[in-house]
Amino acid sequence: MGTLIRNGSAHFEDKNVYASNVMPQKIRPTAEGLSSRSSMTWQSSVYRSIKIVIFSTKLNLLMPFGPLAILVHAFSGHNGWVFFLCLLGITPLAERLGYATEQLAFYTGPTIGGLLNATFGNATELIIGIYALRNGMTRVVQLSLLGSILSNMLLVLGCAFFAGGLVFYRKEQVFDKASATVNSGLLLMAVMGLLFPAVLHFTHTEVHYGKSELALSRFSSCIMLVVYAAYLFFQLNTRKDSYVPLTEGVDPPEDDDEVPEITKFETIVWLSIMTAWISILSEYLVDAIEGASLAWNIPIAFIGVILLPIVGNAAEHASAIMFAMKDKLDISLGVAIGSSTQISMFGIPFCVVVGWIMGEPMDLNFQLFETATLFITVIVVAFFLQEGTSNYFKGLMLILCYMIVAASFFVHEDPSSESQSLSL
Repeated sequence: MGTLIRNGSAHFEDKNVYASNVMPQKIRPTAEGLSSRSSMTWQSSVYRSIKIVIFSTKLNLLMPFGPLAILVHAFSGHNGWVFFLCLLGITPLAERLGYATEQLAFYTGPTIGGLLNATFGNATELIIGIYALRNGMTRVVQLSLLGSILSNMLLVLGCAFFAGGLVFYRKEQVFDKASATVNSGLLLMAVMGLLFPAVLHFTHTEVHYGKSELALSRFSSCIMLVVYAAYLFFQLNTRKDSYVPLTEGVDPPEDDDEVPEITKFETIVWLSIMTAWISILSEYLVDAIEGASLAWNIPIAFIGVILLPIVGNAAEHASAIMFAMKDKLDISLGVAIGSSTQISMFGIPFCVVVGWIMGEPMDLNFQLFETATLFITVIVVAFFLQEGTSNYFKGLMLILCYMIVAASFFVHEDPSSESQSLSL
């Protein structure tokens, strides 16, 4: 019996020893397994990121038109088609650029996120402007930047008010009047900066004809850049809640627990890819502007003020409407009005300084018709914002005002188009 017990215990101990030796080998991962698992994880992450960014919206069906524009330019050289295909190809890129910026805002906070949204939302216009300046097409730069301001203030903000008003038709949406007043003041200051060189030119009161206007424009641009830097400091340090909805502290929206869909590293990579691809298409777009104007018999002013900004503001359109439909109207104003402020106080002066460096006579004389249009637009929008409320009727009025502006530029003949060559 003792032998049986000893044999049994020895047999049991042998089984335990075997188990202790074998089991760790079953759960210990090998180097090849780790490498394979890491490779599969990396591939899965890339596939998931591409699926979210590229295949999550039907607007991305327009992306193949970008490479098609390059092929048409290489084999046919038809500027009308190249310009049209570039417009279609840039539209989803501008919208995806805004999406990537919104994802980055999850990691930076609402204030910096709102500023980043406005910055990258205007990246398309600034890239087109730099390429146009390099080709000596200063008038196209002026018109496209002016059109971006008009589009953001009337079309983008109007669509946001209209869409938000339809979703919340039983109440009036509210926003921060103080922030809107600050932006309206900056826009009026930008109008002042554009008005004085134009008046100086058309009243023929320059001390040095042809030089005083340019010198005043460059001096005013430097002042405007300083003011915009002070505005950024004011927003980031004094009014840290300027992009946070007013209703957030009282009745948080249901979707406040939103989380980013892609990582911070993926966001930066996609921002770089989209910006680079927009830069490539912008070069072809700028080269085809004059040819498209001749082929379609459309004024260059209409192309610069209406067509280019609609494409460039695709990101602002999507963001402003989305936030308005979520009753986050302060963020919509931060995107639309904030984008207009950034173009007027940073984009235009920046292009003047860049033209100064390039030796191009880029100035703030946007001609009387264009300057008057901007001045009236700023006044109209300021009146709509003074109550601090919005509804679908206000949005409809802004959209109709933009239609009037578009029709005006369609029948407007740019006086400088005859004296300034826009060819390469």
